[in-house]
Amino acid sequence: MNERNTNQLAQQAAQYDLLADYYKYIDPNRHIYYYQKHLETMQQLINDSQRHNMMGMNDNAMVRVLHASPDAPSVDAYVNGQKVLEGFSYEEQSDYLSVPGGQYQIDIFPEGESNRPVLSQMIEIDPGRMYTVAAAGRLDELELIAAIDSEGVSPGRAKVRFWHLSPDAPEVDVAVKGGDVLFRNVPFGKSTRYVALPPTTADLEVRAAGTNNVVLHLLNISLNPNQVYTFAAVGFAEDDPALEALILKP
Repeated sequence: MNERNTNQLAQQAAQYDLLADYYKYIDPNRHIYYYQKHLETMQQLINDSQRHNMMGMNDNAMVRVLHASPDAPSVDAYVNGQKVLEGFSYEEQSDYLSVPGGQYQIDIFPEGESNRPVLSQMIEIDPGRMYTVAAAGRLDELELIAAIDSEGVSPGRAKVRFWHLSPDAPEVDVAVKGGDVLFRNVPFGKSTRYVALPPTTADLEVRAAGTNNVVLHLLNISLNPNQVYTFAAVGFAEDDPALEALILKP
């Protein structure tokens, strides 16, 4: 989190506090609303500051893991020979971990086993960045796919991207229902750029690229101001478990 965003959050918290005081005796409902917004903004400021401090120590990176392989069992994950995740199941995501930049050997085993990994792969982590690393694809073609996360957002806007993690789905377009196409020709494994949008509640469609054939509906999606969203498509387009979207933050 940069200094500009810190100042913006602090200003918002102060504004909510002033509004809460103003309505304290003339409109109790608005007083409660703005007081809650003040508390929420202060908590976000505290959380982001703590995360920023963690990332600053020894130029560490922040890394979390997502289990996105629809036909893989629960797994145990080892990093450089040390177990870091146990019984990690499909659609589960870990908390961010602070790690030094560098190369890491990742070994993934079926839960409770340690003889033959279903995946062994080296990944490189750059210091000072935030990553989500997805174990994705079918079990017999499992791979680690990393996406670089971002928590910065323009004041009053929402920031959105799409991550294609469905192993049997075609390239897709993502569009607002009845409106603009946000992302075009997204292949498996690709995480798109972020786009800034006004806060709203919208219906989104994931379509086979270049067509009007909708493969996934995202209904009543709330995009809140000053929030960052990743919509990750997981599951199978033609099998079970069915295609669905996970909403990851930031």
